[in-house]
Amino acid sequence: MNKVKIISDSTCDLSKELLEKHNIEIVPLYVNFGDESFLDGVNLSVEEMYDLVQQRKTLPKTAAPSPGAFVEVFNKYLQEGYEIIYLGIGSKFSATFSSANVAKNTLESDDIYLVDSLNLSSGTGLLLLKASKFVEEGYSAKEIKEKLEMLVPKVRSQFVIDTLEYLYKGGRLNALSALVGGMLKIKPIIKVRDGLMVVGKKGRGSMKNGIDLMLREVIVDKENIDPEFMMITHSLADESCTYIREKINGIIDIKNLYDTQAGCVISSHCGKGTIGVLYIMK
Repeated sequence: MNKVKIISDSTCDLSKELLEKHNIEIVPLYVNFGDESFLDGVNLSVEEMYDLVQQRKTLPKTAAPSPGAFVEVFNKYLQEGYEIIYLGIGSKFSATFSSANVAKNTLESDDIYLVDSLNLSSGTGLLLLKASKFVEEGYSAKEIKEKLEMLVPKVRSQFVIDTLEYLYKGGRLNALSALVGGMLKIKPIIKVRDGLMVVGKKGRGSMKNGIDLMLREVIVDKENIDPEFMMITHSLADESCTYIREKINGIIDIKNLYDTQAGCVISSHCGKGTIGVLYIMK
């Protein structure tokens, strides 16, 4: 059987329990407040990040790991005789994939296989869970890469945004749109499609209205959803998570319905209260 190691980055938003269970190594991204730099999920939690945002009245800047960080991790497992699968945040969202590619070229190894998830958060996490299953089934890294690339376009990721503040402060929304959206209490649904974020339907009023709108769209897909894994991923939105889990359990038959917390990088771009439902189509 091939020795295959799965490596990802801190934006995959899988819980520590899932990472340990599936033996997935994480390379963290950076979260920077001015000259102060933190490693996502290592020495900065989401709660601590939001506290710093409140104290400093500014959002952090996020940055990809250096190629050197990937060289160190890749080389460690190459020396132990592993083939490597790296799958992390999509190449259109971050320079992280580029750093991993530079590391692969630096090491000049044919045993490193990179897969562009074209996704983020636990949309990437779903693919990692599939990769772990393929490792257990004895596939080589090359075969796993091929199987994952067939699944990439089948991932569906959508999130409801509770506050437009983070999109505005992060430069992803102009002042007028943020003002009008705030006045109308708009809860937009953000979807990941073809490696990019797009705005879907917009709920109005309470967060529950936005979530119900998202769930109606998920339910439309229910007969075509791969039943193996589904994710509910959120940024400090436990009540919304419980609500969604109860709704899904009564309607969609899923073998493994996981809820996970978004990390610092994802949370810094979407804000507190954001919650999403993510799955793979058959």
